[in-house]
Amino acid sequence: MPKGCDTPHSTMIDSDRAAERAYMVQVQLRDRGVKNARVLAAMGRVPREVFVPPELTRRAYVDHAMAIGHQQTISQPYMVAVMTEALSLTGNERVLEVGTGSGYQCAILAELAREVYSIERIPELAVQARELLVEDLGYHNVHVRCGDGTVGWPEAAPFQAVIVTAAAPEPPPTLLEQLDPDGGRIVVPVGDQSLQYLVRMERDGTSFTSRKTTACRFVPLLGLEGWKEG
Repeated sequence: MPKGCDTPHSTMIDSDRAAERAYMVQVQLRDRGVKNARVLAAMGRVPREVFVPPELTRRAYVDHAMAIGHQQTISQPYMVAVMTEALSLTGNERVLEVGTGSGYQCAILAELAREVYSIERIPELAVQARELLVEDLGYHNVHVRCGDGTVGWPEAAPFQAVIVTAAAPEPPPTLLEQLDPDGGRIVVPVGDQSLQYLVRMERDGTSFTSRKTTACRFVPLLGLEGWKEG
């Protein structure tokens, strides 16, 4: 099994928060319909408290998004689990994440995939996430860069899975092009600031199948002209 799949990495996990993580997994995730055992196990391993601002650590396992500065948020645990489950990861994938943020979603992906390439447009967040994920938590299958996520990571493509943690008017064509033609899938919030839905698309050669799932609320995806709010 590749390093980074189904193995706990963190030396920062607070055993006193284990009960909170277990409650989160059972009540906020499993009881609400998240079924994938690997996703549930990963959510139970990763210490969400180290990904939120210090003043919010007591509320780390409350099921809602939290501000992390720079007008960005860490997604609620339920949404992280739903998006991760929709990627159908088996352990050997190369995954692209657009929007590293605090690094929490990236850590979950790193538990479940072979390699994770994550792009964050805000330099301070990119540096903080890289240090936390790689240096502090020991995720050596994670690569973080600061840049425009809408252009993807061409030199690491194709990706078997792509996850976008900001809302776009439609899935960015550049990211669709970087999907593996043999079953690559992308999960992305689509819509404006008044109404958004998670969309899952799967690629088969030059064709794509698409389905809309749950309603959601994400910050807008910023990058190339045409991918700005409104």
